[in-house]
Amino acid sequence: MKKQLAVFASGTGTNFEAIARACAEGAIPADVAVMVCDKPGAAVIEKAARYGVETFVFSPKDYPSKSAFEAEIVKVLDAKKVDLVCLAGYMRIVGETLLGAYEGRIINIHPSLLPSFKGAHAVEDAVAYGVKVYGITIHWVNADLDGGRIIAQRAFDYDGNDPAEVHRIGQKIEHALYIETINKLIQ
Repeated sequence: MKKQLAVFASGTGTNFEAIARACAEGAIPADVAVMVCDKPGAAVIEKAARYGVETFVFSPKDYPSKSAFEAEIVKVLDAKKVDLVCLAGYMRIVGETLLGAYEGRIINIHPSLLPSFKGAHAVEDAVAYGVKVYGITIHWVNADLDGGRIIAQRAFDYDGNDPAEVHRIGQKIEHALYIETINKLIQ
């Protein structure tokens, strides 16, 4: 039986689309069982529809607490028998409710060579610092912000100072690295 993936995203969904396409084409022997999004109206929702992937879209402000919306997410993941949760531009810190249910089964992709430049502005921080080697990290999610054990990394040289260009270069690497890493984890 194919493994079941959940992909969490908050924005345009380029990593979601790369994963969904890889599953649809058989490059990942799994199904994207559900796409979870915390931003109603995000572009990733339309991409999920194009791939026939069910969605759980919510607005955090509609819940009394993080644990309340995470409890709802856990119900959705459990109902779909999710084996692996892939954070793909999900711009929320995973809380103890979701971690308690799925720790050891949640991975994240981050646009820096962790442990350097944690957080939401990693690329901008790295450019401001003047680094010459950038990279992508995939790591297990734990209670520490971008602090879980590293699974995979890929570096690239860049000698400019344009964060948008770093994001463009990094995104191409992200898609390939995420697919390779998911394959290794579900085999």
